[in-house]
Amino acid sequence: VQLQASGGGLVQAGGSLRLSCAASGSRLGINVMGWYRQARGKQRELVAVISGGDSTNTADSVKGRFTISRDSAKSTVYLQMNSLKPEDTAVYYCTARTIVADYWGQGTQVTVSS
Repeated sequence: VQLQASGGGLVQAGGSLRLSCAASGSRLGINVMGWYRQARGKQRELVAVISGGDSTNTADSVKGRFTISRDSAKSTVYLQMNSLKPEDTAVYYCTARTIVADYWGQGTQVTVSS
């Protein structure tokens, strides 16, 4: 499975961005897709994940501001990020989980200026 993320960038506080991540290769068997992030000097943390049945798990720090969605037909996951804060600045990584392995994309930088 290969994951290609896009949509990061620089935005002012209060602004919005939409991340996309498309899976290619052996997409059969992917049951969970989602996003983690890693700020400089910090550990990677969960942002939001979504299952094949569209059940979601979202970090408390972004609830009400970020929305994860999935187009299973396209094996693509989206992260709509609204009301961005400087503390959301991080590299955002797309992930896909199968029963045998977890896969990671290359990361996309999100920078929120105050």
